[in-house]
Amino acid sequence: MIDHLSIGVTDLVKSKAFYQQVLAPLGYSVKIEMEHGVCFSSSAGDLWIVKSQPAKTHFAFRADDHAAVDAFYQAAIAAGGTDNGAPGLRPHYHENYYAAFVIDPDGYNVEAVCHQKNH
Repeated sequence: MIDHLSIGVTDLVKSKAFYQQVLAPLGYSVKIEMEHGVCFSSSAGDLWIVKSQPAKTHFAFRADDHAAVDAFYQAAIAAGGTDNGAPGLRPHYHENYYAAFVIDPDGYNVEAVCHQKNH
């Protein structure tokens, strides 16, 4: 289990607003805010965004159900994210893999995924 993840962002204010909106459906909220970074926290662990040059990568947040994946995607698009895969099943990963993908303001490929059948 990952305790926390830290990513570099070029515009801390813009990225904070993006992640506040995008992560709310997944149960995250701002835990710590400092001049050089912001920590979003949930029972699943922490995401830090820090002022620095981004490194292109992909990361995924676990969602409890399909509705949370859908809400994540809608929040990301509303916050200025770019579609990189609308919510849906990805059976090439496994039969219950339901996910959505967006590109954040720094070009990160961010995913929300539910591994359970829809209730």
